[in-house]
Amino acid sequence: MRVAFDVSPLSHPRAGVGNYILCALRGLAEAGADVVAFAPVSVRGKRYVEEALTGIGVERRLLVLPLAHAWRTAWSRLQRPAAERWLGRFDVLHFSDWMYPPQRGGVRATTIHDLVPLRFPEWTHGRTVRMHGAKYRHAARTAHVFICNSAYTARDVQELLHVEPERVHVAHPAPAPVFAAEGERADFGRPYALTVATLEPRKNLETLLDAHERLDGDLALAIVGASGWGPQPRLDRPGVIKLGYVDDDELARLYRGASVVVYPSRFEGFGIPVLEGMASGVPVVASAHPSLDEACGDAAVRADPESAEALAAAVRAALSRADELVRLGSAHAASFTARATGEAFLAAYADAAARL
Repeated sequence: MRVAFDVSPLSHPRAGVGNYILCALRGLAEAGADVVAFAPVSVRGKRYVEEALTGIGVERRLLVLPLAHAWRTAWSRLQRPAAERWLGRFDVLHFSDWMYPPQRGGVRATTIHDLVPLRFPEWTHGRTVRMHGAKYRHAARTAHVFICNSAYTARDVQELLHVEPERVHVAHPAPAPVFAAEGERADFGRPYALTVATLEPRKNLETLLDAHERLDGDLALAIVGASGWGPQPRLDRPGVIKLGYVDDDELARLYRGASVVVYPSRFEGFGIPVLEGMASGVPVVASAHPSLDEACGDAAVRADPESAEALAAAVRAALSRADELVRLGSAHAASFTARATGEAFLAAYADAAARL
């Protein structure tokens, strides 16, 4: 099966969406698919994509254009020329959040990572709401298959986009191979809790910062993540270590060195940092919101994300149960593999092809 896969989101520093795309590409390649990764990109964007795809066995068609975002938008809105003009024949065209190019034939597929722009537009930048809204409307009319990162998101797609169940499939993500218990550990000279999130309201760092103030003063709080949109949390506090955006190798060191990983997000499509922490051999505390149930399984301590006291109590509980949680978390994370993700994508494509 030849799959043309839009990798536009990889043209910027990666967060959850980009990591899911890499997992899918890795899994598709492992499962034997013939994948062509394509995107109109800027010069800098091409470097990001090439770096992200290192070691993944996919063909690359990266067209360098000035004002690449404008070209992607125009291609989506004009719906011409057909993608086959650039990419040749394919069985599946899988488009991303960033554009929805036209095609002459084959399966038309897309990924829905979450429906935050519809459910909670106040937690999303206005440009994102507009961009995703256009994609949702187009996909609901034209896509043969929606692949979702969780059953929770799949239910949202059926209910909020009014998509028939047979068009909706689930393919869970998996932690990248770099996230493992063995390897170099970060050392700040004191124990620390680690949280990994773009700095924006939905990630709920304000409550986590308040919870940290209720904990033993020996436990620092290390925060990894680029600045997002909206009011930024005040990080110049005692015991808080602001690290900004880091690459995967450094992030793996930070996970392994942590005493506990805390993920207090108010809402997620899946919550891949939960699995990354578990795969790294660290106990995990996560929000009790049901959108994180699949990521957590029974291997994390859950807490009300709106209660600083509940988060602080959950951190204390996780530290006291560290050995048990590491054992449960390692087993849970190991049940998610890129190969399984790729096979789920291929099964969804095959089901859609059978219905054409």
